[in-house]
Amino acid sequence: MDLDSLKQITQDVLKLAKTAGASSAETETSFGTGQNVSVRLGETENIEYNRDKGVSVTVYFGQQKGSASTSDLTPQALKDTIDAACNIAKYTAKDAFCGLADAALMATDIPDLDLNHPWLISVDEAIKMAKCCEAAALAVDKKRITNSEGAGISCSDGVFAYANSHGFVGGYASTRHSMSCSVIAEENDAMQRDYWYTSARDFADMETAEYVGKLAGERTIRRLGAKPIQTGNYPVLFEAPLASGLISSLISAISGGSLYRKSSFLLDSLGKPIASSLLNIEELPHLKKGNASSPFDGEGVATKSRKLVENGVLQGYVLSSYSARKLGMQTTGNAGGSHNLIVQSTGQNFAEMLKLMGTGLLVTEVLGHGLNMVTGDYSRGAAGFWVENGVIAYPVEEITIAGNMADILKNIVAIGSDVNKQSSKQTGSILIERMMVAAGE
Repeated sequence: MDLDSLKQITQDVLKLAKTAGASSAETETSFGTGQNVSVRLGETENIEYNRDKGVSVTVYFGQQKGSASTSDLTPQALKDTIDAACNIAKYTAKDAFCGLADAALMATDIPDLDLNHPWLISVDEAIKMAKCCEAAALAVDKKRITNSEGAGISCSDGVFAYANSHGFVGGYASTRHSMSCSVIAEENDAMQRDYWYTSARDFADMETAEYVGKLAGERTIRRLGAKPIQTGNYPVLFEAPLASGLISSLISAISGGSLYRKSSFLLDSLGKPIASSLLNIEELPHLKKGNASSPFDGEGVATKSRKLVENGVLQGYVLSSYSARKLGMQTTGNAGGSHNLIVQSTGQNFAEMLKLMGTGLLVTEVLGHGLNMVTGDYSRGAAGFWVENGVIAYPVEEITIAGNMADILKNIVAIGSDVNKQSSKQTGSILIERMMVAAGE
């Protein structure tokens, strides 16, 4: 199904909604296909194809709202879905804040963001590539790498169209591809596992199978021989893939739902310092091939580049039209989430970040969900490496790192240039001045 076909279905759905008496409506139609292949210990383990289609619709009867969806795109199924949404709306309470986003904010220009790069790889080719990836991991240390959780190749393409009663209709095709590998190593009755992956809109931008496998193997081997450390307050360096989690916590705290429910440790922070003056975050929705690029949000609102945090000062919230109305503000074009957050580096590469830290903890894995969004209290299980005089000394595990997220953000000492570009929140490693590190028993 192509974009024009999906746009036509959205128009049909809106007409049905109007006929059913809805004062306004919005709908999204999508179609996608995918292929997943996995191997383990040199043998093909799984081959999976998926083919999905669907329509979701939300109708409004004044201040009453109802939603329904279906994977059946026949005319009768569409009518039945509209009827179901209308019936739901009639039984819901009135909500003065619901409704379509303002018509004046609809996207009028939909640029090509180069998001569609189908990967025409056969099953046989994908299996061969996955086996190559796993073999590279196993070859890192044939004695100590004793098992594998496998390697996998995934490719998917999809297209969607969104339309609403303002007359807005838009959509685009996009792709996403990935490759990953995870292996297990043993030494002195101790076992460790680690992994690596690569992901991109365009398969040509992905790392090679050999690179992914080799790095997965190296990351696993380096975790062997863990030693205990003493409980105390130490500098903590979050590896780049984990540092994006700190940024995610910040975004959750300044998102509309947390703010209007008053369940955020950053309430009423607009225009105020919320982090170290070293922290600068831009939202760039129109990056070519960006993991979270989009010309409009989930309500048809045009997306725009902006500075979210400048020199540690919060410049804007992350709002949909509903949460904005609840707060007496205007949507920021973030219905569905943020778009390509870019964290500015302070210039140090990874080796320089270790040197700057001196003696402390490098965190490469965190466990659990240990953030209290209301208070900001943060506590998570962790593993990584003890660093002495700027040099990695030995691996550590079964430790807990703790602090308050508001303090953690304000105690950022440096942000590395080792940016993880595979994330929608692109940041290098982040060095925190001090956190409580508790050793396991």
